[in-house]
Amino acid sequence: MNTTDSSSRRSFLKTSSAAVVGGALASELAFPHIAKSAPNSSKLKIGFIGCGGRGTGAAAQALNADSNVELWAMGDVFENQLQRSLTTLQTENKNTPDKVNVARERQFVGLDAYEKVLKSGVDIVILTTPPGFRPLHFKAAVEMGKHIFLEKPMATDAPGIRSVMASVVEAKKKQLAVVAGFCWRYDYARREFYKRIHAGAIGDLCHIQSTYLTSPVKPMPAKETRPAGMSDVEWQVRNWYNFVWTCGDGLVEQAVHSVDKISWAMKDVPPLRCTAVGGRQVPNHEGNIYDHIQVSYEYANGVRATMAQRQTVGCFNQNADFLIGTKGHAQIHRRGPEIVTPEAWRYTGAANNMYQTEHDEMYQSIRAGKPLNDGDRMCTSTLLAIMGRMAAYTGQEVTWEMALNSKESLVPEKLDWSQPLPIAPMAIPGRTKFI
Repeated sequence: MNTTDSSSRRSFLKTSSAAVVGGALASELAFPHIAKSAPNSSKLKIGFIGCGGRGTGAAAQALNADSNVELWAMGDVFENQLQRSLTTLQTENKNTPDKVNVARERQFVGLDAYEKVLKSGVDIVILTTPPGFRPLHFKAAVEMGKHIFLEKPMATDAPGIRSVMASVVEAKKKQLAVVAGFCWRYDYARREFYKRIHAGAIGDLCHIQSTYLTSPVKPMPAKETRPAGMSDVEWQVRNWYNFVWTCGDGLVEQAVHSVDKISWAMKDVPPLRCTAVGGRQVPNHEGNIYDHIQVSYEYANGVRATMAQRQTVGCFNQNADFLIGTKGHAQIHRRGPEIVTPEAWRYTGAANNMYQTEHDEMYQSIRAGKPLNDGDRMCTSTLLAIMGRMAAYTGQEVTWEMALNSKESLVPEKLDWSQPLPIAPMAIPGRTKFI
């Protein structure tokens, strides 16, 4: 499925931290390929589902993470997307062509492509489809005993996140690696920063303010551009970022990175409740997501956290975090993480490519027989974002229990290209009911 990230989104994430550098060199220095020290270990076959831009990057990073792996199968709903991704991966791995071994009979296209990839004999699967499909694909991968890298977020609604939570339990029982695309958790500088925050560097936390102010990721085209005969399902999947059921809204699909950092600061303990405001200022044709949301989370210990998200052209952009404690304050911005008071600190250790480190550490854990599992925290952060969207869309105070137990199901149970799929109207606070 098409999960192409815009170049502005990727540059936004990268330029927001001076600690993140491109290339695999720094990662290899810090984390040698585990197979080099275990040359007799078995070759791991990788399946790749969702061949968009972010997925193609993840596949390339997986191939760089271990010297005894091969890309074995690929799946997408669109043939041209799969072929474009395959060509890119073949070009990037021209010095090790044996690592990209995707024969024509293992290139699968269609809404059922994920099943065919999982049944093709792979050991590890990369799940980078639009997030509305994540619960279904994750459940199938766990049931078939695959190690899994899955992009954020984990679902777009509460039933989906409950499904993912159940699959996480099964993954633990089967000792499967589950590594989530919450990439900042794999950034060395932020790891050291939050370690110090948790150790009391600014005292007890009182307030957190996070921002994710950027441009639209993938604007909705005018409905007049829809090709004649294109089905509702194909139109929405091709423009997946603009529909709540496929993307979850900008807060859930993109700003969840910042929501995840709030949760990290709070040691992944869920909040009690939240309120939010939001809406749509720029017309979006047929799409039904907001272009701005601001959420206020309340925690049991009295801590408040605010999350401001906006995706609008021509506005001030910022991706930052500000933490206030009883003894001082700290922040993360373009210069990277720093503790301002009571004692000035800024990270001076090794820099890394966090996208690469996600895969390096995942493969190391598999080789060592101690598979990583990000399952619990990835579900908490995703529901934290969904909870904020619920509050913004309904205008109601939403508790953690309400969000977790919500019966609002956004994703159709079954999909085929020809079925009618009416577009839900955009939410109106005060009128849209909490379900």
